[in-house]
Amino acid sequence: MTSSHTDCHFCLQPLRGKKYALREENAYCVPCYDSLYANPCEECKQPIECNSKDLAYKGHHWHEGCFRCAKCSGSLVEKPFAAKDEVLLCTECYSDEYSSKCFHCQKTIMPGSRKMEFKGSSWHESCFVCQYCQQPLGTKPLITKDNENYCVPCFEKQFAHHCYACKKVITSGGVTYHDQPWHKECFVCAVCKTQLSRQRFISKDEYPYCVDCFSKFYAKKCAACKKPITALGGAKYISFEEHQWHEECFNCAKCLVSLVGQEFLARQDDILCQKCGS
Repeated sequence: MTSSHTDCHFCLQPLRGKKYALREENAYCVPCYDSLYANPCEECKQPIECNSKDLAYKGHHWHEGCFRCAKCSGSLVEKPFAAKDEVLLCTECYSDEYSSKCFHCQKTIMPGSRKMEFKGSSWHESCFVCQYCQQPLGTKPLITKDNENYCVPCFEKQFAHHCYACKKVITSGGVTYHDQPWHKECFVCAVCKTQLSRQRFISKDEYPYCVDCFSKFYAKKCAACKKPITALGGAKYISFEEHQWHEECFNCAKCLVSLVGQEFLARQDDILCQKCGS
């Protein structure tokens, strides 16, 4: 501004015909105003004179030409920018440095765009899709296989096993028996329906049986002690004609000497050593 009616409020020099600046209704010559009130530029540290544009952000000031991205040096005047640790960055540089990378396409997820997070990784919303049908997963239930995500119907169609007993999909865990998959809760004794996934069992005609049921309905009985011969744990037994014995029960009916590996005589339902039989 120029004036011929006032003096500088600080140095009292006449301002007639000169440029001056107003502050709180007081007029100052340009040198006095700059020395008293000009803000130092955050970048070049020089004062921002009254005839220059002063750009301010959070208490800091810059010349218009100094207001640039700290990484690529591109001007930030009238452009969106972000601050990190008091350093100004254009949105592209900020994204490259600090924004998440999409797990699928490995490109930056730009600030302000919607991202999906799953198991500690991030995706563009458009990249977070079922690997098979390519439909968006959003917040739908999903299953991961080999680092790829699938909606439940597609996973079941492509990969899931079906229980041999109930024919329904096995989504986790399960038991394999006779090369067939079973739900743990479906893998039960064919007679009493007790779950067998953590118990000893015996197989007969492709069906599993708990030890008690197998012993009760199918196991041969020892001719001596009348208890079932199950062969569990590697137990041995002796068979002769229509009779079977536990190895430890295969003794002479008279003197009780073990006949395992020895010659013996059969008399009705008893077995005798040669000495007792003679």
